Amino acid sequence: MAPSWYKVDNVAKVFLATTSRRDPRVFRLSCTLTREVDPDLLNEALRRTAQEWPQFQVTLHRGLFWHYFESTDQVPVARQERKTPCAPLYVPERRDQLLYRVSYFGARINLEMFHAMTDGNGGFLFLKSIVRNYLALQNPGALEQVPTPNGASEADLEQDSFRNFYGGTRRAGAARLPKTYHLHGARLPYDQLQYFEGHLSLCQLLARARGLGVSLTSYLGASLMLAVYAEMPALERRRPISISLPVNLRHYYPSETARNFFNSVYVILTLNDGDTLETVAPAFDAKLKEVLAPEQVKAQMDEYEKLEHMPGIRPVPLFIKNAAVRFFNRLEERHVTAVLSNMGRIEVDEALQPYIRRFSAFSSCDGLFTCVCSYGDDLVLGTASALRSTNVLRRLYRGFAADGLAVTLYATEVEK
Repeated sequence: MAPSWYKVDNVAKVFLATTSRRDPRVFRLSCTLTREVDPDLLNEALRRTAQEWPQFQVTLHRGLFWHYFESTDQVPVARQERKTPCAPLYVPERRDQLLYRVSYFGARINLEMFHAMTDGNGGFLFLKSIVRNYLALQNPGALEQVPTPNGASEADLEQDSFRNFYGGTRRAGAARLPKTYHLHGARLPYDQLQYFEGHLSLCQLLARARGLGVSLTSYLGASLMLAVYAEMPALERRRPISISLPVNLRHYYPSETARNFFNSVYVILTLNDGDTLETVAPAFDAKLKEVLAPEQVKAQMDEYEKLEHMPGIRPVPLFIKNAAVRFFNRLEERHVTAVLSNMGRIEVDEALQPYIRRFSAFSSCDGLFTCVCSYGDDLVLGTASALRSTNVLRRLYRGFAADGLAVTLYATEVEK
């Protein structure tokens, strides 16, 4: 049985303080099956999954000094998709409601979650649990023995790993991040976001990245940097470009938490007119390896968490804490040109694979945010953009095509 209430984690406090109409801090994960979704079976699977994940059956409340989650017996209901992707989940009209939404369209199952509750790792575990239970109901007698992806103990899944692994490390001599280039241009009206779903061959991408001697993430990050640089005004091309990359801290600590447990690192480079993928990708890769060194990542995690352990912070009223978080978040955003989140290869039990076509991911944002995941040979780039112009993404995908990669691209319609 989950505790009746618990405080939000450190990262969740940032999401709660900075949520907005355009960026409600919601991410969407989707699984496309080989057959059209049966709504009744999906709702039965969702009810069973909710019982397996009590830590997600919560509502969010505001106290005098902090926000907190409280357990609820509400029954989740999956509905046909009608809202735009990443629609708000924590707004006044939805107070005391569950912080996730499940919808379906054709053969696709969508899971949308408020980022204050979990990160992409926890979200994919939850989605894979829903899919596993749905397919077991759809194929009686064939898949009941497939284990649930929710294999950790309830205590491990509910752990606040930021607090548990805080070691008080100080990052000596940390370089001050420069003010970087920001994407210019008008934003879409009515607080809209446009979503782009790009499909590439994972085998082709890996072969090209290996040919350059870099990781897949570095290949994609360098390609994005070059696309941004091509759209920079001539007078601003001396400014560095910064790609923010969320890092799953479970790779650095023995944690199985389903709550938020990630930090962001930055790869910052100043390009010039002579740069190509052959010059930028190795430089990106070298910088990425530097910022992903375990001692750097762990020291950064402690640096973000240390405010929680400072005397005098806890009794400060919540509205003052939120104002301070918003101020420091604006300072942090000065170091970000775009976000690239590589969520890696999505793996499911071998018995489920014939029933699943693909996975994809998106996150709301106030700029340009790309989520990357792969299943089989299908690598999907899910980009959310607040910008009216699509020139950066057009250059990105033209660059992929010019580099010999097969590309398929879809986009949502918006009012401009």
